[in-house]
Order: sequence, then structure tokens, then C-alpha cells
Amino acid sequence: MAKNHTRYIFSMGELKRKDNSIAFINEKGNFYIPIEDTRELYCMNEVSFNTKFLDFIARAGITIHLFNYHGNYSGTFYPKDQLISGDLTIKQSLMYIENRLIIAKSIVNAIARNIHEILYHYYRHDKKELKPYLDWLKSDVPNFLDKELRIEQILFIEGQIWNRFYDSFSHFLPEDFLMNKRVKRPPDNPMNALVSFGNTLLYTKTISAIYNTHLNQSISFLHSPREGRFSLSLDLSEAFKPIIVFRTIFDLVGRKKLQVTKHFDKNLNYALLNEEGKKIFIDAFEERLNESFLHPKLKRKVSYKHAIKLDGYKLIKTIVEGREFRPFSLKDKE
Repeated sequence: MAKNHTRYIFSMGELKRKDNSIAFINEKGNFYIPIEDTRELYCMNEVSFNTKFLDFIARAGITIHLFNYHGNYSGTFYPKDQLISGDLTIKQSLMYIENRLIIAKSIVNAIARNIHEILYHYYRHDKKELKPYLDWLKSDVPNFLDKELRIEQILFIEGQIWNRFYDSFSHFLPEDFLMNKRVKRPPDNPMNALVSFGNTLLYTKTISAIYNTHLNQSISFLHSPREGRFSLSLDLSEAFKPIIVFRTIFDLVGRKKLQVTKHFDKNLNYALLNEEGKKIFIDAFEERLNESFLHPKLKRKVSYKHAIKLDGYKLIKTIVEGREFRPFSLKDKE
């Protein structure tokens, strides 16, 4: 049986092994999670477990992503690397030394292309105010990136893309979901809360995708490799943020499925999703992630979740065979 289910736990409690199942125990009773088809566990609240439980799920190949009470990402436990490759790690390191800038530019170009595709939908539906930004994304950004640049300059262009993207929200989102500026730790308004939560979910999904390749999680190209984080997951998630995170946000806000007064914690200035808001967001996020499309080269339907893993394989071909790295494009569907 394919291990393809993600299970979310929102309550405080304890995780234990019970025979050959996972038991979640809290004041409401015992709840059992089948281990056979579970791929990931998301603990969205304070959950306790012991090393015996970790050994059990490690042997079952299950990843656990941990969040604290406020919804902030704490870390990930996954089984020891089964696909580790010393040879590929050496080549990945050499690629960072010799061709970091080329790959970093490819990632930033992909961000611009996918944001353009997302916003063009609104432009076609009478939001003509978006035209200057769309033209800038389509023409100026590729021209800038075609020049000889330092990594700091590439990161500056990336920052400009996102900042102008956030500014564009005023043309098609209700006023209570606008952001004055991007604030991450902690978020200071409902839109910042949604972006932080969505980006973190996507980051953890990308960690799981990379785990199932031979890539080294710590050697990245756009983001600087740093201790204490899986920086390659930050790289590979970038092209998918407009497609998965922001399309989810725009849909939920546009259809009023998420509302500031109902789905955000008013005691924290509406800057964090409450439990009901998290559940609504996660359901829509998972639905978007599992949405399938016809892949033009594979000639079969694949999900966006699988497309993240395919980008990992593309990067391996770049590292091993010297092929151009072109992250996923929403327009081309590959």
C-alpha cells in the first residue's frame, strides 16, 4: 500500500505505539492512526512522545513535523537517510562553488514567472492596474538576471519581486487582508499570519520531498547554507509559493472562507490563525497540493506535491549531467 497520507494533530496529548498502530491519547480518549498508509504526521500543538515511539515510526518511514502552540514551526524528525550518497554530496558541493549564481538566478526567474501567471488571472478579470508590475516581471526581471551579478544582487531582485507582489494585493484583496510590510517573527496582521503559516507548511512538504531523493538538504544555492536549517528546502519551495501558498490564500480570502473576526485569534491582534482557521487553511492547502495536471513530458497526471520531488530530480540531473536547472513553471506545467 502506498504511504501517501498526511495526518494532522491539533490537540495537546501524547503519541504512543499501540501494537502496530499509532495511538494519540488525550483527555477525550484514545485515537488510532493507521501506520500502513501514513507518510507524515503534523503535530500542530504540544504533543509528547518517547524515543521508543520515535524508533517505531522511524522503522515505518514516517516523518513528524512539529509546531508549537502558536503555530510556529519547531522542527522535523525523519528516519535516518536511506538514500544518502557521498558522491552526489561532493558533486552538489562543487556545484555550489562553481555554479551557485546560475542556479540562484534560475530560481528567482521561476518565482517571477509563476507570480506573473498567478496575477495575470486578475489582470484578465479587469485588474488593469497590475499591468506595470506584470510587464516588469516579464521583461525587466529576466534582463536584470541576465547580467553578471553577485549573490547579494540576486537576492535584492528576489526581495523586490516579493515586495511588489505584496503591494499588488491592494488591487484585488479586501482591505482587512492587506499588509503594510512583510513581518515574519511574529506575524503582525492576518495576511502575514497566512503567508507565514502557508510558507512553513510548504517548507516542511519540501523537506519530505527532498528526503526521498539523494540530495543533501543542507547545500543550497539561492539561500545561504546555514547550520540549523534545511536550506535546500527553502530553495526548492520558492517556485511553488505563488502556485500553492498564495493561490490557496487568494481563494480562501476571495471566497470569504477565512474571515478576520472568525478565524484569527483576537487576543493576539488577529495575527495568528485560531484552530478553526488552521483547519480550513490546511484542508485547502492539501487540496491544492494534491491537485493533478497532465505533465507534458511524462504524459501522465502528476500532483503539485510530486512536482516538488521532480524539481529535486531536475537538480540532480543538473549536478550530475550539467543540464540547465529550470524550476517548475505553472504556465508550462513542468
